[in-house]
Amino acid sequence: MATFVDRYPEEASVVKATLVVSFLSLGIGALFGLVQALHRTGYLRFLDSVDYYTILTGHGVLLALVFTIFFLMGLFTWAVVQSLERPLPDIRLSWAWVGLTTTGATFAAVAILAGLIPSIDMSADVLYTFYAPLMAHPLFYVGLAMFIVGTWLAGADWFLAYREWRAENPDERIPLQTFMVLTTMLMWYLATLGVAVSTVFFLIPWSFGWVETVNPLLTRTLFWFFGHPVVYFWLMPAYLMWYTVLPKLAGGRLFSDPLARVVFVLFLLLSTPVGIHHQYLDPGIAEGFKFIAMTNTMFLLLPSLLTAFTVVASMEHGARQRGGEGYVSWLGSLPWRDPAFTGMALAGVMFAAGGFSGMINAGMNINYLIHNTLWVPGHFHLTVGTAVALTMMAGSYWLVPQLTGKRLYSRPIGLLQVVVWFVGMVLMSNAMHRGGLAGIPRRTAEPQYQNFDFSMALGTVGEIRAGIAIGGTLLFVSVVLFLVNILLSAFEEPIENPVDDSLPEPLSGASGSPVVLDNLRLWTAIAVVLVILAYTLPLAGIVGDAGLLGDVPGVPVWVSANAEATLDLLTEVIA
Repeated sequence: MATFVDRYPEEASVVKATLVVSFLSLGIGALFGLVQALHRTGYLRFLDSVDYYTILTGHGVLLALVFTIFFLMGLFTWAVVQSLERPLPDIRLSWAWVGLTTTGATFAAVAILAGLIPSIDMSADVLYTFYAPLMAHPLFYVGLAMFIVGTWLAGADWFLAYREWRAENPDERIPLQTFMVLTTMLMWYLATLGVAVSTVFFLIPWSFGWVETVNPLLTRTLFWFFGHPVVYFWLMPAYLMWYTVLPKLAGGRLFSDPLARVVFVLFLLLSTPVGIHHQYLDPGIAEGFKFIAMTNTMFLLLPSLLTAFTVVASMEHGARQRGGEGYVSWLGSLPWRDPAFTGMALAGVMFAAGGFSGMINAGMNINYLIHNTLWVPGHFHLTVGTAVALTMMAGSYWLVPQLTGKRLYSRPIGLLQVVVWFVGMVLMSNAMHRGGLAGIPRRTAEPQYQNFDFSMALGTVGEIRAGIAIGGTLLFVSVVLFLVNILLSAFEEPIENPVDDSLPEPLSGASGSPVVLDNLRLWTAIAVVLVILAYTLPLAGIVGDAGLLGDVPGVPVWVSANAEATLDLLTEVIA
């Protein structure tokens, strides 16, 4: 049977282009992660600590935004085309969003990396959380705006494909993978409104000097309006593979199509009205709004728990089809020698751990204990850094052969790679969580204080530093193994069936679920209402207190070229 590249060669080229950008960003971002791990722990310091923040920003933007979202765009293109069994309506539109997102990402990356070259008066050391008062070079914000618009066009491309399919299949249920893509994009359109407004109406005019001041709390709130749901934008591709690909790799079938649809609808409804839980320590937002955000956040545990049940049940079904027996021993019948399966399964295990640490972040009172400590990066290295990243890398071992018509260069190297990532992340995230409990801060190249010792409940600060350094090194080695394996696969000879890309029908299909689940207009309307209820009063209060443009002039981050002016502005902001 012909594989994806044989049936849809033009769409396969689009997917491969997005994956090339994604994997290139992964390599650079991983290198920056290694530099951070070794610099911060003191094992290897070859950069000035000022440049640490350039590396930190590059690491966050390239991995959290570029690597993940370009992979998502490729995966979703593949999912829509293969589940609707039709090509995209206009391949020129597809290449247009590939070009726009790539150009935007390049602009942002250039603005960041220029900070390493003192002779260039450009920098964007504003970290991944790019709200005011730190001001990046305008090229950074322009690139971000182009990147966001490009993702909107990608979503339009997939909706147009669905519209054509719907015209020919008016009574059919939406194929599950397309349903997942469309609900995710509806959530994305809603969530990116905040960062789009912030970037286009405030940050770009401010960075060009067209307006003199900005309201930092307003831009911070608009960022987190987007900043929490973007977590689910990263996770949804992983969920798509856990629900539709992992059961097949396990040798079984998805346990329940209806439960999968319910989960994606819940994420559409609940992802956006919760961003204020990132601002528990923000004095400009009333405590009541924070309490509401905390309550909404706890509801998000439901779709995650439903996913854990459904995916594990699907894996158990697969194991029993392979001869597995007993309450637990069936785990031994799973295909642990398959790097795609093992990587996704280990990613799911780490996601469970990340879910527990996320509950601490979400709790309004206990969050104060770990806010802005190493606990926070420890948490999101379990979620986006493993549940998402490891699933994407492992899924590539199954997806890339479909796009190239060539077999994977080495399955043993792939298996070693996912295991090394798992071990490295266990070491690093464990050390980060424990360091956070001791109060060790995040986002600093110099976490030492004079006449102060961090009090550890177990172990030492030195042991924590070693865990971060060794873990970070293993993660970098894992990325190198992955990229080399994928690169060498490109030199393999084409073969007829490089991988079995068929997906079995679920045990419980869509016909057993309420038709209302496919009513995307209804769920979108409810999601909009929930966002209005959650954000109208807080935003009105913020604007009422300090005005739409505020009174803060901002702090340009290209310090070397504007040191005196920056110092004056910083003094003014503090005053």
